[in-house]
Amino acid sequence: MTRSTADRNASNSLTSSTSPQRSNAWRWVAAFVLVTLLHWLAAQWFERHHTAQPVAPAHVPVQVRLLKTERIEQQAKPAAPAAKPAAPSRPAPPKRAPSPPHTLQALTPPEAHPKTPAAPAAPAEAASNPAASDAAASPSGSASGTAQAAAPDNGNTPNAPATQASHGVKFQVPPSGELEYDTFFNGARNAPGTIHWKSDGQHYEMVVSIPLPFVGTFSWTSHGHVDAFGLAPDQYIEKRGRRPADFTVFNRKEKQIVFTRTPNSLALPDGAQDRFSMVMQLASLVRGDPDTYKPGVTREFYVADNDSGEIWPITTIGDESVSTDHGYVTARHFMRLPRHDGDKRRIDVWLAPALGWLPVRLVQTEPNGTEVELLWHGALSVPKASDDSSAANAANATDTSAASAPAASQASQTPTPPAPASNDASSTATPAAALAPPADQAPQTLPEPAADAPMHP
Repeated sequence: MTRSTADRNASNSLTSSTSPQRSNAWRWVAAFVLVTLLHWLAAQWFERHHTAQPVAPAHVPVQVRLLKTERIEQQAKPAAPAAKPAAPSRPAPPKRAPSPPHTLQALTPPEAHPKTPAAPAAPAEAASNPAASDAAASPSGSASGTAQAAAPDNGNTPNAPATQASHGVKFQVPPSGELEYDTFFNGARNAPGTIHWKSDGQHYEMVVSIPLPFVGTFSWTSHGHVDAFGLAPDQYIEKRGRRPADFTVFNRKEKQIVFTRTPNSLALPDGAQDRFSMVMQLASLVRGDPDTYKPGVTREFYVADNDSGEIWPITTIGDESVSTDHGYVTARHFMRLPRHDGDKRRIDVWLAPALGWLPVRLVQTEPNGTEVELLWHGALSVPKASDDSSAANAANATDTSAASAPAASQASQTPTPPAPASNDASSTATPAAALAPPADQAPQTLPEPAADAPMHP
Protein backbone atom coordinates (compact mmCIF):
# COMPACT_ATOMS: atom_id res chain seq x y z
CA MET A 1 0.00 0.00 0.00
CA THR A 2 2.75 2.40 0.87
CA ARG A 3 4.56 1.74 -2.42
CA SER A 4 1.42 2.22 -4.57
CA THR A 5 0.63 5.48 -2.86
CA ALA A 6 4.11 6.72 -3.51
CA ASP A 7 3.85 5.78 -7.17
CA ARG A 8 0.63 7.68 -7.51
CA ASN A 9 2.09 10.75 -5.95
CA ALA A 10 5.07 10.59 -8.28
CA SER A 11 2.90 10.27 -11.39
CA ASN A 12 0.68 13.13 -10.29
CA SER A 13 3.65 15.38 -9.71
CA LEU A 14 5.04 14.49 -13.15
CA THR A 15 1.71 15.19 -14.87
CA SER A 16 1.30 18.50 -13.08
CA SER A 17 4.75 19.61 -14.15
CA THR A 18 4.13 18.66 -17.83
CA SER A 19 0.72 20.33 -18.29
CA PRO A 20 1.94 23.89 -17.56
CA GLN A 21 4.65 23.44 -20.17
CA ARG A 22 2.10 22.39 -22.81
CA SER A 23 -0.29 25.21 -21.95
CA ASN A 24 2.52 27.74 -22.17
CA ALA A 25 3.48 26.46 -25.63
CA TRP A 26 -0.09 26.73 -26.89
CA ARG A 27 -0.30 30.25 -25.52
CA TRP A 28 2.82 31.28 -27.41
CA VAL A 29 1.48 29.77 -30.63
CA ALA A 30 -1.88 31.52 -30.24
CA ALA A 31 -0.17 34.82 -29.50
CA PHE A 32 2.02 34.51 -32.58
CA VAL A 33 -0.96 33.76 -34.81
CA LEU A 34 -2.95 36.63 -33.32
CA VAL A 35 -0.11 39.13 -33.78
CA THR A 36 0.41 38.00 -37.37
CA LEU A 37 -3.28 38.35 -38.11
CA LEU A 38 -3.38 41.82 -36.58
CA HIS A 39 -0.41 42.93 -38.64
CA TRP A 40 -2.05 41.60 -41.82
CA LEU A 41 -5.31 43.39 -41.04
CA ALA A 42 -3.43 46.60 -40.35
CA ALA A 43 -1.61 46.34 -43.67
CA GLN A 44 -4.88 45.72 -45.51
CA TRP A 45 -6.54 48.63 -43.75
CA PHE A 46 -3.67 50.95 -44.61
CA GLU A 47 -3.66 49.87 -48.26
CA ARG A 48 -7.40 50.33 -48.67
CA HIS A 49 -7.57 53.66 -46.91
CA HIS A 50 -4.50 54.85 -48.74
CA THR A 51 -6.06 54.04 -52.12
CA ALA A 52 -9.51 55.49 -51.47
CA GLN A 53 -10.07 59.12 -52.36
CA PRO A 54 -12.12 61.00 -49.80
CA VAL A 55 -14.78 63.25 -51.26
CA ALA A 56 -13.77 66.78 -50.36
CA PRO A 57 -16.48 69.31 -49.64
CA ALA A 58 -17.33 70.69 -53.04
CA HIS A 59 -17.34 74.42 -53.55
CA VAL A 60 -20.59 74.70 -55.44
CA PRO A 61 -20.28 77.53 -57.98
CA VAL A 62 -22.93 80.17 -58.23
CA GLN A 63 -25.77 78.99 -60.43
CA VAL A 64 -25.52 80.72 -63.78
CA ARG A 65 -28.18 78.79 -65.67
CA LEU A 66 -31.04 76.42 -64.87
CA LEU A 67 -32.01 73.90 -67.55
CA LYS A 68 -35.41 72.22 -67.54
CA THR A 69 -36.58 69.08 -69.28
CA GLU A 70 -36.59 69.71 -73.03
CA ARG A 71 -37.03 67.75 -76.19
CA ILE A 72 -33.88 66.47 -77.77
CA GLU A 73 -32.84 67.30 -81.28
CA GLN A 74 -34.21 64.69 -83.64
CA GLN A 75 -31.95 64.03 -86.58
CA ALA A 76 -33.71 63.85 -89.92
CA LYS A 77 -34.29 60.31 -90.94
CA PRO A 78 -32.62 59.49 -94.22
CA ALA A 79 -35.15 59.38 -97.02
CA ALA A 80 -35.87 56.07 -98.60
CA PRO A 81 -33.30 55.43 -101.28
CA ALA A 82 -34.80 56.45 -104.57
CA ALA A 83 -34.57 54.12 -107.49
CA LYS A 84 -31.32 54.71 -109.24
CA PRO A 85 -31.96 56.42 -112.53
CA ALA A 86 -31.05 54.36 -115.48
CA ALA A 87 -27.64 55.08 -116.84
CA PRO A 88 -27.87 57.43 -119.82
CA SER A 89 -28.32 55.18 -122.78
CA ARG A 90 -25.82 55.80 -125.48
CA PRO A 91 -27.23 55.52 -128.99
CA ALA A 92 -25.80 52.67 -130.89
CA PRO A 93 -23.77 53.75 -133.87
CA PRO A 94 -26.03 53.88 -136.94
CA LYS A 95 -25.67 50.80 -138.99
CA ARG A 96 -24.00 51.41 -142.28
CA ALA A 97 -25.63 50.13 -145.39
CA PRO A 98 -24.39 46.62 -145.95
CA SER A 99 -21.84 46.64 -148.68
CA PRO A 100 -21.98 43.86 -151.26
CA PRO A 101 -19.59 41.07 -150.55
CA HIS A 102 -16.51 41.22 -152.72
CA THR A 103 -17.20 37.74 -153.93
CA LEU A 104 -20.59 38.79 -155.33
CA GLN A 105 -19.09 41.82 -156.98
CA ALA A 106 -16.57 39.64 -158.60
CA LEU A 107 -19.32 37.35 -159.98
CA THR A 108 -21.74 40.13 -161.01
CA PRO A 109 -21.70 40.81 -164.73
CA PRO A 110 -20.77 44.33 -165.81
CA GLU A 111 -24.36 45.15 -166.94
CA ALA A 112 -25.61 45.03 -163.33
CA HIS A 113 -23.28 47.80 -162.14
CA PRO A 114 -25.81 50.64 -162.69
CA LYS A 115 -28.09 48.93 -160.07
CA THR A 116 -25.36 48.60 -157.49
CA PRO A 117 -26.75 48.99 -153.89
CA ALA A 118 -24.35 51.88 -153.25
CA ALA A 119 -26.68 54.38 -155.00
CA PRO A 120 -29.80 53.68 -152.89
CA ALA A 121 -27.54 53.50 -149.87
CA ALA A 122 -26.78 57.22 -150.22
CA PRO A 123 -30.33 58.33 -149.40
CA ALA A 124 -30.30 55.84 -146.57
CA GLU A 125 -27.14 57.39 -145.27
CA ALA A 126 -28.59 60.88 -145.73
CA ALA A 127 -31.73 59.82 -143.94
CA SER A 128 -29.72 58.29 -141.18
CA ASN A 129 -27.81 61.51 -140.60
CA PRO A 130 -30.77 63.42 -139.10
CA ALA A 131 -31.48 60.40 -136.97
CA ALA A 132 -27.87 60.36 -135.95
CA SER A 133 -27.96 64.08 -135.11
CA ASP A 134 -31.19 63.59 -133.18
CA ALA A 135 -29.65 60.62 -131.43
CA ALA A 136 -26.60 62.70 -130.66
CA ALA A 137 -28.76 65.44 -129.19
CA SER A 138 -31.00 63.06 -127.27
CA PRO A 139 -28.33 61.83 -124.85
CA SER A 140 -27.69 65.36 -123.65
CA GLY A 141 -31.40 65.89 -123.25
CA SER A 142 -31.86 62.60 -121.47
CA ALA A 143 -28.82 63.28 -119.36
CA SER A 144 -30.15 66.71 -118.37
CA GLY A 145 -33.55 65.17 -117.72
CA THR A 146 -31.91 62.51 -115.61
CA ALA A 147 -29.95 65.15 -113.76
CA GLN A 148 -33.15 67.09 -113.11
CA ALA A 149 -34.84 63.95 -111.88
CA ALA A 150 -31.92 63.24 -109.59
CA ALA A 151 -31.66 66.81 -108.34
CA PRO A 152 -34.55 66.53 -105.83
CA ASP A 153 -32.64 63.79 -104.06
CA ASN A 154 -30.05 66.39 -103.12
CA GLY A 155 -32.65 68.77 -101.73
CA ASN A 156 -31.48 71.70 -103.87
CA THR A 157 -34.69 72.26 -105.78
CA PRO A 158 -38.05 73.61 -104.57
CA ASN A 159 -39.65 70.24 -105.30
CA ALA A 160 -37.35 68.44 -102.84
CA PRO A 161 -39.06 67.39 -99.58
CA ALA A 162 -37.79 69.22 -96.50
CA THR A 163 -35.88 66.83 -94.21
CA GLN A 164 -34.48 69.22 -91.63
CA ALA A 165 -33.68 68.18 -88.07
CA SER A 166 -36.14 69.33 -85.42
CA HIS A 167 -34.95 71.94 -82.93
CA GLY A 168 -34.02 70.78 -79.43
CA VAL A 169 -31.11 70.16 -77.09
CA LYS A 170 -28.12 68.26 -78.40
CA PHE A 171 -28.20 64.60 -77.43
CA GLN A 172 -25.86 61.73 -78.25
CA VAL A 173 -26.01 58.33 -76.58
CA PRO A 174 -22.61 57.11 -75.31
CA PRO A 175 -21.05 54.10 -77.04
CA SER A 176 -21.67 50.65 -75.63
CA GLY A 177 -19.08 49.38 -73.19
CA GLU A 178 -18.30 46.97 -70.36
CA LEU A 179 -16.42 48.80 -67.63
CA GLU A 180 -14.88 47.46 -64.42
CA TYR A 181 -14.76 49.52 -61.23
CA ASP A 182 -13.01 49.27 -57.90
CA THR A 183 -15.65 49.47 -55.18
CA PHE A 184 -15.15 51.01 -51.77
CA PHE A 185 -17.41 50.93 -48.71
CA ASN A 186 -16.39 53.62 -46.25
CA GLY A 187 -12.94 53.60 -47.84
CA ALA A 188 -12.46 49.82 -47.59
CA ARG A 189 -11.86 48.11 -50.91
CA ASN A 190 -14.30 45.36 -51.86
CA ALA A 191 -14.57 43.03 -54.82
CA PRO A 192 -14.61 44.79 -58.23
CA GLY A 193 -17.94 45.94 -59.65
CA THR A 194 -19.04 46.40 -63.24
CA ILE A 195 -21.21 48.67 -65.34
CA HIS A 196 -22.73 47.07 -68.40
CA TRP A 197 -23.97 49.63 -70.91
CA LYS A 198 -25.41 48.71 -74.28
CA SER A 199 -27.28 50.87 -76.78
CA ASP A 200 -28.04 50.84 -80.48
CA GLY A 201 -29.40 54.41 -80.56
CA GLN A 202 -33.02 53.19 -80.28
CA HIS A 203 -32.91 50.97 -77.18
CA TYR A 204 -30.60 50.70 -74.20
CA GLU A 205 -29.74 48.44 -71.27
CA MET A 206 -27.72 49.30 -68.16
CA VAL A 207 -26.70 46.95 -65.34
CA VAL A 208 -24.67 48.13 -62.33
CA SER A 209 -23.32 45.28 -60.19
CA ILE A 210 -21.48 45.58 -56.83
CA PRO A 211 -20.63 42.38 -54.88
CA LEU A 212 -20.53 42.75 -51.08
CA PRO A 213 -19.04 40.14 -48.72
CA PHE A 214 -21.46 38.15 -46.53
CA VAL A 215 -24.40 40.05 -48.06
CA GLY A 216 -24.45 39.17 -51.73
CA THR A 217 -24.42 41.20 -54.92
CA PHE A 218 -26.21 44.52 -55.19
CA SER A 219 -27.44 45.18 -58.72
CA TRP A 220 -29.44 47.88 -60.42
CA THR A 221 -30.89 47.27 -63.88
CA SER A 222 -32.49 49.80 -66.19
CA HIS A 223 -33.67 49.13 -69.73
CA GLY A 224 -35.84 51.09 -72.11
CA HIS A 225 -35.77 53.02 -75.37
CA VAL A 226 -34.99 56.49 -76.73
CA ASP A 227 -37.88 58.91 -77.32
CA ALA A 228 -38.29 62.65 -77.99
CA PHE A 229 -36.88 63.51 -74.52
CA GLY A 230 -33.89 61.17 -74.52
CA LEU A 231 -33.62 57.94 -72.55
CA ALA A 232 -37.05 56.59 -71.63
CA PRO A 233 -36.86 53.77 -69.04
CA ASP A 234 -39.43 51.01 -69.35
CA GLN A 235 -38.41 49.09 -66.23
CA TYR A 236 -36.06 49.64 -63.30
CA ILE A 237 -35.03 46.68 -61.12
CA GLU A 238 -33.23 46.99 -57.78
CA LYS A 239 -31.79 43.83 -56.18
CA ARG A 240 -30.00 44.02 -52.82
CA GLY A 241 -28.27 40.79 -51.94
CA ARG A 242 -30.66 37.94 -51.18
CA ARG A 243 -33.67 40.17 -50.75
CA PRO A 244 -36.46 40.01 -53.37
CA ALA A 245 -36.06 42.43 -56.24
CA ASP A 246 -38.05 45.68 -56.35
CA PHE A 247 -39.51 46.72 -59.70
CA THR A 248 -40.42 50.17 -60.99
CA VAL A 249 -42.47 50.15 -64.19
CA PHE A 250 -42.82 53.18 -66.43
CA ASN A 251 -46.19 52.72 -68.11
CA ARG A 252 -46.03 54.98 -71.17
CA LYS A 253 -49.55 54.19 -72.35
CA GLU A 254 -51.22 55.05 -69.05
CA LYS A 255 -48.69 57.78 -68.23
CA GLN A 256 -48.05 56.29 -64.80
CA ILE A 257 -45.16 54.98 -62.70
CA VAL A 258 -46.07 51.90 -60.68
CA PHE A 259 -44.05 50.04 -58.03
CA THR A 260 -43.97 46.54 -56.60
CA ARG A 261 -42.72 47.79 -53.24
CA THR A 262 -45.76 50.00 -52.65
CA PRO A 263 -49.27 50.13 -54.10
CA ASN A 264 -48.91 53.84 -54.75
CA SER A 265 -48.45 55.14 -58.28
CA LEU A 266 -47.19 58.42 -59.70
CA ALA A 267 -47.88 60.45 -62.82
CA LEU A 268 -45.25 59.87 -65.49
CA PRO A 269 -43.82 63.20 -66.69
CA ASP A 270 -41.86 63.64 -69.90
CA GLY A 271 -38.18 62.85 -69.58
CA ALA A 272 -38.58 60.86 -66.33
CA GLN A 273 -35.54 58.76 -65.33
CA ASP A 274 -34.60 56.16 -62.75
CA ARG A 275 -31.62 56.46 -60.43
CA PHE A 276 -29.10 55.06 -62.89
CA SER A 277 -30.55 55.98 -66.27
CA MET A 278 -30.24 59.58 -65.03
CA VAL A 279 -26.45 59.17 -65.15
CA MET A 280 -26.57 58.06 -68.78
CA GLN A 281 -29.13 60.73 -69.66
CA LEU A 282 -26.71 63.32 -68.28
CA ALA A 283 -23.82 61.69 -70.15
CA SER A 284 -25.81 61.79 -73.41
CA LEU A 285 -26.62 65.49 -72.98
CA VAL A 286 -23.03 66.39 -72.11
CA ARG A 287 -21.72 64.26 -74.97
CA GLY A 288 -24.05 66.06 -77.37
CA ASP A 289 -23.02 69.56 -76.29
CA PRO A 290 -20.14 69.60 -73.78
CA ASP A 291 -19.61 73.36 -74.04
CA THR A 292 -23.02 74.04 -72.50
CA TYR A 293 -22.16 72.42 -69.16
CA LYS A 294 -19.90 74.97 -67.57
CA PRO A 295 -19.46 75.49 -63.80
CA GLY A 296 -22.71 76.74 -62.33
CA VAL A 297 -24.99 75.27 -65.04
CA THR A 298 -27.70 73.18 -63.37
CA ARG A 299 -30.12 70.78 -65.03
CA GLU A 300 -33.21 69.29 -63.41
CA PHE A 301 -34.19 65.62 -63.81
CA TYR A 302 -37.32 63.91 -62.57
CA VAL A 303 -36.02 60.67 -61.01
CA ALA A 304 -38.11 57.72 -59.82
CA ASP A 305 -36.78 55.37 -57.12
CA ASN A 306 -38.28 52.04 -56.06
CA ASP A 307 -41.17 53.69 -54.20
CA SER A 308 -41.18 57.44 -54.96
CA GLY A 309 -40.12 60.14 -57.39
CA GLU A 310 -38.77 63.67 -57.16
CA ILE A 311 -36.77 66.32 -59.03
CA TRP A 312 -32.99 66.09 -58.82
CA PRO A 313 -31.04 69.29 -59.49
CA ILE A 314 -27.64 68.30 -60.96
CA THR A 315 -25.08 71.10 -61.08
CA THR A 316 -21.74 71.29 -62.87
CA ILE A 317 -18.78 71.69 -60.52
CA GLY A 318 -16.00 71.80 -63.14
CA ASP A 319 -13.22 69.75 -64.73
CA GLU A 320 -11.02 67.75 -62.36
CA SER A 321 -8.33 65.06 -62.48
CA VAL A 322 -9.36 61.68 -61.07
CA SER A 323 -6.61 59.32 -59.86
CA THR A 324 -7.07 55.75 -61.14
CA ASP A 325 -4.90 52.68 -61.49
CA HIS A 326 -4.23 53.82 -65.06
CA GLY A 327 -3.09 57.29 -64.00
CA TYR A 328 -4.96 60.57 -63.83
CA VAL A 329 -8.07 60.92 -65.99
CA THR A 330 -9.60 64.30 -66.78
CA ALA A 331 -13.31 64.30 -66.00
CA ARG A 332 -16.17 66.74 -65.48
CA HIS A 333 -17.56 66.76 -61.96
CA PHE A 334 -21.36 66.89 -61.42
CA MET A 335 -23.12 66.92 -58.05
CA ARG A 336 -26.72 66.61 -56.94
CA LEU A 337 -27.74 69.66 -54.94
CA PRO A 338 -29.83 69.28 -51.76
CA ARG A 339 -33.45 68.63 -52.73
CA HIS A 340 -34.85 70.20 -49.58
CA ASP A 341 -33.72 71.72 -46.32
CA GLY A 342 -31.77 69.25 -44.24
CA ASP A 343 -31.01 66.94 -47.15
CA LYS A 344 -27.60 65.44 -46.34
CA ARG A 345 -27.59 62.69 -48.96
CA ARG A 346 -25.15 63.53 -51.74
CA ILE A 347 -24.37 62.04 -55.15
CA ASP A 348 -21.24 62.91 -57.17
CA VAL A 349 -20.55 61.81 -60.73
CA TRP A 350 -17.41 62.31 -62.80
CA LEU A 351 -17.83 61.88 -66.58
CA ALA A 352 -14.67 61.38 -68.64
CA PRO A 353 -14.46 62.35 -72.32
CA ALA A 354 -11.72 59.73 -72.78
CA LEU A 355 -14.34 57.07 -71.96
CA GLY A 356 -16.94 58.50 -74.31
CA TRP A 357 -18.32 60.56 -71.38
CA LEU A 358 -19.07 57.41 -69.42
CA PRO A 359 -18.57 57.72 -65.63
CA VAL A 360 -15.04 57.31 -64.34
CA ARG A 361 -16.11 57.77 -60.70
CA LEU A 362 -19.37 57.70 -58.74
CA VAL A 363 -19.76 58.42 -55.02
CA GLN A 364 -22.93 58.32 -52.93
CA THR A 365 -22.76 59.77 -49.43
CA GLU A 366 -25.52 58.78 -46.99
CA PRO A 367 -26.85 61.13 -44.28
CA ASN A 368 -24.96 59.13 -41.62
CA GLY A 369 -21.67 59.65 -43.48
CA THR A 370 -21.46 56.22 -45.14
CA GLU A 371 -19.78 56.41 -48.55
CA VAL A 372 -20.14 53.97 -51.43
CA GLU A 373 -17.69 54.61 -54.29
CA LEU A 374 -17.09 53.20 -57.76
CA LEU A 375 -13.72 54.08 -59.29
CA TRP A 376 -12.91 53.10 -62.86
CA HIS A 377 -10.42 50.25 -62.93
CA GLY A 378 -10.43 49.33 -66.59
CA ALA A 379 -12.60 48.56 -69.56
CA LEU A 380 -13.61 45.00 -70.27
CA SER A 381 -14.43 46.26 -73.78
CA VAL A 382 -13.11 49.73 -74.47
CA PRO A 383 -15.77 52.14 -75.79
CA LYS A 384 -14.85 54.30 -78.77
CA ALA A 385 -14.89 57.95 -77.79
CA SER A 386 -14.76 59.07 -81.43
CA ASP A 387 -16.95 56.42 -83.01
CA ASP A 388 -19.11 58.96 -84.82
CA SER A 389 -16.21 60.76 -86.47
CA SER A 390 -14.59 57.52 -87.58
CA ALA A 391 -17.90 56.27 -88.91
CA ALA A 392 -18.36 59.53 -90.79
CA ASN A 393 -14.88 59.29 -92.26
CA ALA A 394 -15.52 55.71 -93.32
CA ALA A 395 -18.81 56.74 -94.89
CA ASN A 396 -17.12 59.59 -96.76
CA ALA A 397 -14.42 57.25 -98.01
CA THR A 398 -17.06 54.79 -99.13
CA ASP A 399 -19.00 57.52 -100.91
CA THR A 400 -15.87 58.78 -102.62
CA SER A 401 -14.86 55.35 -103.84
CA ALA A 402 -18.42 54.59 -104.91
CA ALA A 403 -18.65 57.87 -106.79
CA SER A 404 -15.40 57.30 -108.60
CA ALA A 405 -16.37 53.77 -109.65
CA PRO A 406 -19.15 54.81 -112.10
CA ALA A 407 -16.90 57.39 -113.69
CA ALA A 408 -14.24 54.81 -114.29
CA SER A 409 -16.78 52.31 -115.60
CA GLN A 410 -18.32 54.93 -117.91
CA ALA A 411 -14.90 55.91 -119.19
CA SER A 412 -14.09 52.30 -119.86
CA GLN A 413 -17.40 51.80 -121.66
CA THR A 414 -16.99 54.78 -124.01
CA PRO A 415 -17.29 53.36 -127.52
CA THR A 416 -14.43 53.86 -129.92
CA PRO A 417 -15.52 54.94 -133.39
CA PRO A 418 -14.75 52.20 -135.86
CA ALA A 419 -12.43 52.95 -138.69
CA PRO A 420 -14.24 53.52 -142.00
CA ALA A 421 -14.21 50.45 -144.16
CA SER A 422 -12.89 50.72 -147.65
CA ASN A 423 -15.10 49.04 -150.27
CA ASP A 424 -16.03 49.38 -153.84
CA ALA A 425 -19.55 50.61 -153.13
CA SER A 426 -18.27 53.70 -151.34
CA SER A 427 -16.18 54.62 -154.32
CA THR A 428 -19.27 54.71 -156.53
CA ALA A 429 -21.42 56.81 -154.15
CA THR A 430 -23.21 59.87 -155.48
CA PRO A 431 -21.92 63.38 -154.73
CA ALA A 432 -24.72 63.88 -152.12
CA ALA A 433 -23.68 60.74 -150.36
CA ALA A 434 -20.07 61.77 -150.56
CA LEU A 435 -20.82 65.18 -148.97
CA ALA A 436 -22.88 63.61 -146.15
CA PRO A 437 -20.82 62.84 -143.03
CA PRO A 438 -20.14 59.18 -142.55
CA ALA A 439 -22.64 57.52 -140.24
CA ASP A 440 -19.96 55.87 -138.19
CA GLN A 441 -18.78 59.30 -136.92
CA ALA A 442 -22.10 60.08 -135.17
CA PRO A 443 -21.00 58.79 -131.75
CA GLN A 444 -18.22 61.40 -131.71
CA THR A 445 -20.83 64.13 -131.15
CA LEU A 446 -21.92 62.68 -127.80
CA PRO A 447 -21.23 64.77 -124.69
CA GLU A 448 -18.42 63.76 -122.42
CA PRO A 449 -19.62 61.41 -119.64
CA ALA A 450 -17.82 63.32 -116.88
CA ALA A 451 -19.65 66.55 -117.76
CA ASP A 452 -23.23 65.46 -118.43
CA ALA A 453 -23.73 62.02 -116.92
CA PRO A 454 -24.75 62.23 -113.21
CA MET A 455 -22.65 60.39 -110.66
CA HIS A 456 -24.61 57.91 -108.55
CA PRO A 457 -22.67 56.35 -105.69
